[in-house]
Amino acid sequence: MPLPSAGLSFLKSRYARIATLFLIAQVIGLYAVSRQERTPLARPLAEFPASIAGWNMLEEGVLDQATMEVLRADDVLERTYYNPASDRMATLFVAYFQSQRTGQMPHSPKNCLPGAGWVPSESRIVSMSVPGLAQPIEVNLYVVAKGEERSVVLYWYQSRDRVIASEYRARFYTVADAIRYNRTDTALVRVVVPVRGNQVEAAVETAQDFVAAFFTRLRQHLPA
Repeated sequence: MPLPSAGLSFLKSRYARIATLFLIAQVIGLYAVSRQERTPLARPLAEFPASIAGWNMLEEGVLDQATMEVLRADDVLERTYYNPASDRMATLFVAYFQSQRTGQMPHSPKNCLPGAGWVPSESRIVSMSVPGLAQPIEVNLYVVAKGEERSVVLYWYQSRDRVIASEYRARFYTVADAIRYNRTDTALVRVVVPVRGNQVEAAVETAQDFVAAFFTRLRQHLPA
């Protein structure tokens, strides 16, 4: 028996398509949660080297309990490095999440930085080459200010040797990896370099050089 034309028009409507996508997302979510996740072992971030490619650790940050409870990461690294050859400093922050199925997921710096008093004045996505990868990676670049201080921020999401700038693409790949590989692990990687004077591009170059220095070693601490 053919469907009435009114029923057919509803199925073609925007609301029906949205409802269908919502139901598909629910099915995917339930399927992903129902299986026990199998994530390859990662090396502790505490074992990340204190000296690497001319950069030496100046200070190791320690997050307080309240911050850790909000962050809900399984492993965290926060260090400030100094390169005597260029006389520049850079701060590396890595938050690793073994699973995102129970609501644990990275907090976007787009939201965290303003909450800490840093106001973004410029943002874009930049492409850069890193050792070990044939193709350049794309990362988020922010120039932020607090009073008269300015800093360049690079950040991205890293899963299975995949580097992603977009939060939305990162969520998409989380669902895809949950279905295909039965894993939802990811890491947020962030680099901060202070801007001296008005030399923003010099700070960008320093940040990129620092990323190139540690990228290969960091991959050894995250599941492939």
